[in-house]
Amino acid sequence: MVYDKLFSLIDKKKDQMIKDRRWLHEHPELSYKEKNTSEYIIKHYENNKNVKVDTNIGGYGIKVTIDSGKPGKTLALRADFDALPITEDTGLDYESVNKGVMHACGHDAHTAYMMSLVDSLSEMKDDFKGKVVIIHQPAEEMPPGGASLMIKDGILDGVDNIFGCHVMNQLDFGKVYYHKDPTQQARAKFNVLVKGTGGHGAAPHEANDAIVIASNLVMCIQTIVSRRLNPLTPGVVTIGSFDGAGQFNIIKDSVRLEGDVRCMSDQAGDLIEREIRNICEGLSKAYSCEIELDYKKDYPVLVNDDQMTQLVVDAINEANIKEVVGVEDCGPQAQSEDFAYYTQHVPASFFYIGARPDGKAYPHHHRKFDINEDSMIIAAKAMGAVALKYLREC
Repeated sequence: MVYDKLFSLIDKKKDQMIKDRRWLHEHPELSYKEKNTSEYIIKHYENNKNVKVDTNIGGYGIKVTIDSGKPGKTLALRADFDALPITEDTGLDYESVNKGVMHACGHDAHTAYMMSLVDSLSEMKDDFKGKVVIIHQPAEEMPPGGASLMIKDGILDGVDNIFGCHVMNQLDFGKVYYHKDPTQQARAKFNVLVKGTGGHGAAPHEANDAIVIASNLVMCIQTIVSRRLNPLTPGVVTIGSFDGAGQFNIIKDSVRLEGDVRCMSDQAGDLIEREIRNICEGLSKAYSCEIELDYKKDYPVLVNDDQMTQLVVDAINEANIKEVVGVEDCGPQAQSEDFAYYTQHVPASFFYIGARPDGKAYPHHHRKFDINEDSMIIAAKAMGAVALKYLREC
C-alpha cells in the first residue's frame, strides 16, 4: 500500500529527525529573529532535486513545493519554528545554548518531523497528483504572527486546503486528537494607564489615588465574564500586570495595567472589548481622572473545517499507523494559535499529536518543558497519511 511505502521512508529517517530536532532545540531563536534556524532548514533541502525552495516569505519564512507534474489540487502543510523568551532548565544534553531562549512549545519537533516528511513525500511524487506546499513558518508565538505575514506575501496563492498539527505534551503519547468547528481561542491584549493625582498619604483629599481607581477598574473588568457574557459562551479576561509600586506614604499619580482576553467567538470578543472600553470611560468620569486604553486584537478563533477534519480522522484510521493507539476528539483547546489566520482563507484543519514524556510532564511554555521524541514519528506519519489521502482522492 502507498501508506506503507511512506511509513517505511519515514522510519529510515528517524535518526536524522531526532538529530535535527536536537540541533534546533540547542539553538533556539525568538520570533522574527530566526535567521540561523531558517538557514538550517534551507540547507537541509539544498540537495533535494524534487523540491523547489522559496525563501524570505513573511520574514524568515520558507516555502517548499513538491510538484507531482500531474494536474490536481494544491495542498499546504505548515510547521512553525520560533522559540520563546524562557531560560531552559531541563538538564538535557542538548539544552539551549542561547541564554534566555528556549524551545518550550515543541516547534523544534514540528520543524524536524516536517523536514523528514517532505523528503519522504518528494520521493513519492509519482504516487499522487497535484502539488504539496510546505510552509516553514517563523514567529508563531508573537503577534502579528508569522502566518499573517506569510499570507500577505502570497503563501496561500493557489492553495486549496491546508493542514497543521501540534505536539502536545499534556496529551497521551500514542494518540492523535482532533476537534471540528471552533477549536482554539481568539486572543487580545490591552494596556490601561490610569492617571490620577499624586499626593501625601496624610492628605488623601488633596490627591486622586490612582491605585484606588485602578483597583476598582480591575474588579469591574472581572464582572464582564460573570455578568455580561452569556454563561454558555466561553470567555476569560485576565489582569496579568498591575504596576502600582511606590512609596508607602505617597499616593500614586498613575498605575499601569496589562490584560489578556480569550474567547471562542468574534461576538464574545467584540462584547468584551466594548465593555472594557465602557468601564474605562465610566470610571474616568466617576473619579474625574484620565484613563488611557490601548486594546489590540491578536489571533482570531481557529475554526476547523468539518470536511477537512473528517478527512484527517479517516486518513489516520485507514492508514493503520502502528504507533497510533487511538484517534480522539479532544474538544476545544484554550490556547491561541496563529494557524487561525490560515483557516480564515481556505478550508483547513489543525490537529494534535499526544507527546506526553515519561515522568512528569511540565506544561508548554515551562522552563522544564519536554516531549516524547517518538511523537515526531507519529506526527510525520499522521500528516503524511492525511496528505496522501487528500492528494490521491480530492
